[in-house]
Amino acid sequence: MATTPNVIIDPVTRIEGHLRIQAHAVPDGNGGGTITDPGLSASTMVRGVEKILQGRDPRDAWAFTQRICGVCTVVHGLTSVRAVESAIGIKVSKNADYIRNMMIGAQYVHDHVMHFYHLHALDWVDVVSALKADPTGTAALARLNNPSYKPNAGQLPTAAYFQGVLTKLNGLVTRGQLGIFANGYWGHSAYKLTPNENLLLVSHYLEALAWAREVVKLHTVFGGKDPHPNLVVGGMPCTLSSNTGTVNEDRGGTSLNTAGLATIRTATAVMKAFVDQVYLPDVVLLAKRYKAWANYGATAGNFLCFGEFPDPALVRTEFTDGAIDYPAGYVFPVGVIWANAPTVLAPFDEKKVTENVAHAWYLGSVSGEHPYVGKTDLYYDGPLPDQGKRPDGTSYYMLDEEARYSWIKSPRYDGQPMEVGPLAHILTMHARGATTKAQPTDKLVRAYVTKFWTNPEAQGGLGLTFGQLNSTLGRIFSRMLETKIIADQIAGRAADKASGTAAYAGWYQLYYNNKSGPYWNPNTFTRLKAPKSWPVKAGLGSGFGFGFTEAPRGALGHWVKLNAVSGLIDNYQCVVASQWNAGPRDIGGEPGPYETALAGHVLANLEKPLEVLRTIHSFDPCIGCAVHIVDPDGEPLVQIDVNHSARSAVCAPSGACG
Repeated sequence: MATTPNVIIDPVTRIEGHLRIQAHAVPDGNGGGTITDPGLSASTMVRGVEKILQGRDPRDAWAFTQRICGVCTVVHGLTSVRAVESAIGIKVSKNADYIRNMMIGAQYVHDHVMHFYHLHALDWVDVVSALKADPTGTAALARLNNPSYKPNAGQLPTAAYFQGVLTKLNGLVTRGQLGIFANGYWGHSAYKLTPNENLLLVSHYLEALAWAREVVKLHTVFGGKDPHPNLVVGGMPCTLSSNTGTVNEDRGGTSLNTAGLATIRTATAVMKAFVDQVYLPDVVLLAKRYKAWANYGATAGNFLCFGEFPDPALVRTEFTDGAIDYPAGYVFPVGVIWANAPTVLAPFDEKKVTENVAHAWYLGSVSGEHPYVGKTDLYYDGPLPDQGKRPDGTSYYMLDEEARYSWIKSPRYDGQPMEVGPLAHILTMHARGATTKAQPTDKLVRAYVTKFWTNPEAQGGLGLTFGQLNSTLGRIFSRMLETKIIADQIAGRAADKASGTAAYAGWYQLYYNNKSGPYWNPNTFTRLKAPKSWPVKAGLGSGFGFGFTEAPRGALGHWVKLNAVSGLIDNYQCVVASQWNAGPRDIGGEPGPYETALAGHVLANLEKPLEVLRTIHSFDPCIGCAVHIVDPDGEPLVQIDVNHSARSAVCAPSGACG
């Protein structure tokens, strides 16, 4: 690099995937500094799933691709079956779409809430500061911030309740069993919450663990299990039970019965209550304390949304590029927002998607090629030679921005880097909401952005501008907002009474009203047909298919090419959300969103770059998705032994942490 990096975080992610961030900050003379240029974002794990799929039956592809990631437990499988359905030109029934919407919607809600509390909140919540909290004061804060939430046997939390949380937390710290709380920058000057606020959010961190068990039941009822529930090309592998006797969770086999439907109703109610009563007000509380973060973490301003939640009850408003037959309408729009027109939704053309490998360890086109002809051929030439020794005697290395430095390819749309994810979803809905193509959810998005973001603080908002949504804080806010929209959409009817927006029907009610309808399309496809007898979609040649999903982290696409004779898979390529966001520079040196977002960050302590974590984690990195961490034989690439007895070096035996 032109300058020697003095900010290095490796790994960045808290749960899975290997991500290295490398940047240069100009020191300020007081131990801190400012990142003046884009940094480097590098995956240190390799992909291989596309190779495994070549020559396989396309009906099986979903089962392989879904295991790209254990966190994204539905989206890869769903994208895969949609790609195959696109290749053979079939449409699924209304109820199949509603079930799929509920399953991926449940993953959204589960994923976003877990991300906030368990992966990202620790960048804002000082866990050790919570030890100084006053349980009585925390209970009073809870009554103000979460007045309807009753986690304590159906009762509002009391001082005794928070004293119990405090005792539990103190025991973990004293014993050095901090687990995911370990190795944090506790006591960092950038933390702004009070001890009582920290204790409140730590308690919700713990409560979200139990809440998550209820939410995933929706996957187990419709898909048989979680993670990786069952899916199928052509519909969903579930039918209504013919059992008329005693109903329970076992009788009826894998079909839906009244017990399963009751479980879904309960799970969706629990899901919505936590989002409304805990997650939303907690994000607002955090945002008020960290308003300055609306000034950091902006990307180039280009946003991409493939579209998600096809709903036959919505009026068709989507653009078409001739290669995709869009259904009636989408909750999340299909479209593009360009930096020079941030409030305009432009058409999306699938043919303009490319991947280049100028700075990625693969053979292929450095200028970019479409995924239909893309390859996954490894070409590792390593980082820069060892630069020296660490204090423990191990060597370290530096990445070179002029060379290859990542196992993630660089996706581009029309030659430009694009940010994908919750911020893209909210901006595209907001833009569509100003047109004649507006959907009911678009109107809610516009109302909520005004209510919580742009309204002055005296009116309950943050007093920020619309343009400041392109920021670290804007991503957190957008993730919360879309979580509420989706939870409402699954559970039933919703409306913003203050803004007068109309109510809309939820997917569960639409599904239930249509529950006697087929989950399969018997006129075009059955499981009994072999791939070689499948119809070829007109205009696409011999079985070319593009399947797309808006995963919780953003635009996810699978491209499949079927053999004209055997019907088996000739080529398969995945372009995932964390590739769009975390990809390295392209042939022109243009950085990706992660790298761009780092410029301008002011670091209080170069040895503890908490500010970098805040922005990178706001994207919710999923590097396992981006690099697909198995080899062509299905074997793991690395084995890591973890010593669970190790204590954090910052904690003294007394439990006091610095």
